[in-house]
Amino acid sequence: MLRGKAVWALGAMSGTSLDGVDAALVQTDGETITAFGRHAYRPYSGAEREKLRTALGRWPGDPGVEAAAEVVETAHAEVLAGFPEAELVGFHGQTLAHDPAGRGTHQAGSGAVLAEVLGRPVVWDFRSADVALGGQGAPLAPYFHFACARWIGATEPLVFLNLGGVGNVTWVDPVAHGPEAPGACLAFDTGPANAPINDLMRARRRQDHDTGGRLARAGRVKPEVIAAFLDHPYFFRMPPKSLDRNDFNDLLGAVKGLSNRDAAATLTAAAAAAVARGFDHFPRPPARLLVTGGGRHNATLMAMLTDRLPCAVAPVESVGLNGDMLEAQAFAYLAVRVARGLSTSGPSTTGVAAQVGGGQISRPG
Repeated sequence: MLRGKAVWALGAMSGTSLDGVDAALVQTDGETITAFGRHAYRPYSGAEREKLRTALGRWPGDPGVEAAAEVVETAHAEVLAGFPEAELVGFHGQTLAHDPAGRGTHQAGSGAVLAEVLGRPVVWDFRSADVALGGQGAPLAPYFHFACARWIGATEPLVFLNLGGVGNVTWVDPVAHGPEAPGACLAFDTGPANAPINDLMRARRRQDHDTGGRLARAGRVKPEVIAAFLDHPYFFRMPPKSLDRNDFNDLLGAVKGLSNRDAAATLTAAAAAAVARGFDHFPRPPARLLVTGGGRHNATLMAMLTDRLPCAVAPVESVGLNGDMLEAQAFAYLAVRVARGLSTSGPSTTGVAAQVGGGQISRPG
């Protein structure tokens, strides 16, 4: 479709934290990043967020799913319409359920609807092809992370850690020939990150999150909860592997008898411990770990990572990247790869048997 030329692509992401829609421009040919462009954020209202939360864990046809899809499409159409210069749009949708070994994966929202509204081609449904061929369908940002490692001029292995509702890592060797090359990337979900903390704050304090990690900083971590948490079978599975937002719901039950501050401290420590456990799977120790996603604003979580990990820890802003927009940028990049017929995932990122080009393209009219 694009014949290998660099274009301005617009990516959109609505993560499991259910905060809103990120949109960002990337100029790329699907291999090399030429430039990063404008970006925007459209928060969900309280009512919209409640409709999405009600639909979590549900599948197409279930009650509440159609209403959630309408929220997703409306919010995306509003923010994406502000980027007339985009030649192509990458639309991830809102993940409501993810069960790659069972029913599959479900992202609410139709790219075909958005293509009509925006009057431009929309690439969407990025995960289904990977899952259908035996992959986990997640994480999908690793090939973009490889391009970012090249963009910042990295020459040693490094790790990108995304701290959203769920945490995920990409280990990258930037001297490999490309992201598909053997040994270039390894990716997997580390475990719960912001989701349990946010759920705790909503249930106990009617707040969306622990701002700056202040409540957690005032509390004491209960080591017995962390020890039991790390005994979960997920941590003993070899990567690639992925999680649904609600796979560790029992973690909230484990802190039920703790004070607010101790519960927040313990859940924050669990997120850091899950990342540290993930280091056991890396082919070689990374020189540094770069953090993206909302969790990097949690100073207590960042301090816990620094204490637990055997390498330097810094937000992606330290190398000139935008941690609030990196996932949206990833889907702009992946949209171009789909349009060019390039792969978007492979055995070392999702566990799929071969290189897969996910996504379908909807055109207006």
